[in-house]
Amino acid sequence: MATTGLMVLHVMLAALVTMHVLLRKRDVGTSIGWIGLTWLSPFLGAGLYWLLGINRVANRARALRRPPGRHLADADEPFPCRLPPGFIALDRTARRLSGHAALPGNRITPLQNGDAAYPRMLEAIEAAGHSVLLSSYILRDDAAGRPILDALIRAHGRGVAVRVLVDGIGGGYFLSPAWRRLRRHGVPAARFMHTSLPWRMPFLNLRSHKKVLILDGRFAFTGGLNIGRENLLASHPAHPVRDIHFAIEGPVTAQLVEAFARDWHWAAGDGDPLPPPAAAPPPAGEVTARIVTSGPDQDLEKIETLTLQAIACAQHSILVLTPYFLPDSRVITALGLAALRGVAVDIVVPQRSDHPFVDWGMRAHIEPILRAGCHIWYNPPPFDHSKLMVVDEGWSLIGSSNWDTRSFRLNFELDVEIYDTAMAAALADVVRHRRGRRLLAAELAQRSLPVRLRDAAMRLALPYI
Repeated sequence: MATTGLMVLHVMLAALVTMHVLLRKRDVGTSIGWIGLTWLSPFLGAGLYWLLGINRVANRARALRRPPGRHLADADEPFPCRLPPGFIALDRTARRLSGHAALPGNRITPLQNGDAAYPRMLEAIEAAGHSVLLSSYILRDDAAGRPILDALIRAHGRGVAVRVLVDGIGGGYFLSPAWRRLRRHGVPAARFMHTSLPWRMPFLNLRSHKKVLILDGRFAFTGGLNIGRENLLASHPAHPVRDIHFAIEGPVTAQLVEAFARDWHWAAGDGDPLPPPAAAPPPAGEVTARIVTSGPDQDLEKIETLTLQAIACAQHSILVLTPYFLPDSRVITALGLAALRGVAVDIVVPQRSDHPFVDWGMRAHIEPILRAGCHIWYNPPPFDHSKLMVVDEGWSLIGSSNWDTRSFRLNFELDVEIYDTAMAAALADVVRHRRGRRLLAAELAQRSLPVRLRDAAMRLALPYI
């Protein structure tokens, strides 16, 4: 009798999971996997699906979703937007994806490594008079982070509205010294998706990978740079990390404020609301730019979709600089098709990244684009954490997202589109100068069987590494 009851319960649970998968999951392979696991592993399969298969982030995002209507950040374009030729379709796609207009009148300045970026960030925090908003995946209380923490505490002490958002894993899951220090001094700080509750553990795989600092709503920094001493190359750290960050002035900073506000509300709720915005930022330069966010919420796959459209629009060249290269099959196919139609596709990856298993998985993943004519180049040490994409030397994408499935689908990311030929040419030079030895298909074919098996097995973890 008990056995019959358990069987009936299993069938009911499996049927419920199957219905949920059929209605909610888009990927055929994933759907088949979950349904098969649920039916063939009584109770365990349903339990795993409840823990790991349901996108609760999207459900919560729908509850927090901003009301429809025009974005405040785009309420007043300072003057008509002029785009480089050939990018009208890409602009239309990006506007529909992001809900933002591409705003002219910005100045964007590349900053090499923490040696150039951190002093500028410190100076800006010290000069802030209204608000300081900081979001960082990694924020260490060390030789690089301590001066910034001190500046944040001083700004809070003189009455500036300071808000700090640190990722719940990247900022240190168990201790998070930087977050604790800020809280001890009364600075409003929150940890993104941090929890010790077992029923909330599925959220731990979803990270805020953004790196944004906004001063008085008028001046900002963003890119791929975390805050840690490994980015101070002049001090010769044990494990140096190169990176490129960007100082931004102009109307597009209002879009950054809006993105931060959504994340802050997500992590901190209504307890520490952001201060009312200051006056709209005035034009500061000639660059046209737009913010694009992505995450496992209502922004699902937006940066990946934008990347696919940029590849499709490319006529002459695609340049990519990324610390990790493990995109899904859609991106691989798009790059291969671009090369087949005559576009010069150059992808620069570290000769050795800080995660060897990512390197292993990449080697099992790239053969199709090498056969299609794409070029993959090794970036000599030290490890380079920069993320750049340049198309036809007229359009660029900078920000926090890597070229891997984790960034495209699981992480909360923030990138900046730049429509400017001068900036694109400068960033294209950066990518080309990072090219070292070229990776050839023959090199992959010469791997031993154990190495090929290891690499192929690691590729199966593509969505999580």
